[in-house]
Amino acid sequence: MPLSPSATRDLLDQLGHFPKRALGQNFLVDGNIVNKSLELAGVRAGDTVVEVGPGLGTLTIALLEAGADLWAVEFDRHLHAHLESTLGPRFPGKFHLMEGDAVEHPLAALPAERAAAGFKVVANLPYAISTPWMDAVFSGPLPTNLVLMLQQEAAQRYAASPGTKQFGAISIFLQSAYDIAPGHKVAAACFHPRPDIESYLLNLVRKPAPFVFAPEVKLLIRACFQQRRKQLGALLRDKLPDAGQAWFAILAAGGCSPQSRAEEVPVALWQKLTIPAPLAG
Repeated sequence: MPLSPSATRDLLDQLGHFPKRALGQNFLVDGNIVNKSLELAGVRAGDTVVEVGPGLGTLTIALLEAGADLWAVEFDRHLHAHLESTLGPRFPGKFHLMEGDAVEHPLAALPAERAAAGFKVVANLPYAISTPWMDAVFSGPLPTNLVLMLQQEAAQRYAASPGTKQFGAISIFLQSAYDIAPGHKVAAACFHPRPDIESYLLNLVRKPAPFVFAPEVKLLIRACFQQRRKQLGALLRDKLPDAGQAWFAILAAGGCSPQSRAEEVPVALWQKLTIPAPLAG
């Protein structure tokens, strides 16, 4: 059973651990939301699952009890030691826990052969690392499903449509590889300590033919959104000489132009952007 609010407070007291705001340590205390996370991800016995920031282990235990082969990464040394000593013996051979930075180890040291066979991600993702972590994951290998607990503002940004102020580079990278399935709103009362804003379970399902951007193209797209008010023609004039100008013809055919701003260009047109070899090298 997931840890209740009182059980969470008692365990924190026993461990002498004070939640660290800088690490986004708001611990999930609602069993219904834990169960909803597993339901959205379709977790079944034998699934390979990656978890980021397991914390006190509320979601972790539910995943393991569902029969998942779980790979997790925890940054906090104190909580890592707690999980290693309590869940390691309880789930031998099924619980693989590493101590480290999730941005540096986005898949928690999941072996390449296991990743190639297919895996899911279910995580209560710390807000401070959500975008860089997702950017790392979208470089591949790609999970089949991701169910991520995020601050609602972040979830809205990832799912944003072109033409809105929330639409950005990470929206393009995510929506090129994943379909956004129905998720679930999560009230602040479902956490301890209670955060200041609402959260959301973002439910992502890998597309049948996911598109992954080349690293140099991702850098260029990010640069365009760092100067959102500028027109693309001015931003890319020196970066896409000659052969690269073909992209502007593609924009025109798609209803955009060099006078368009980055947020106005649909995801499918961004996927047509390429960098000539001399610039890419």
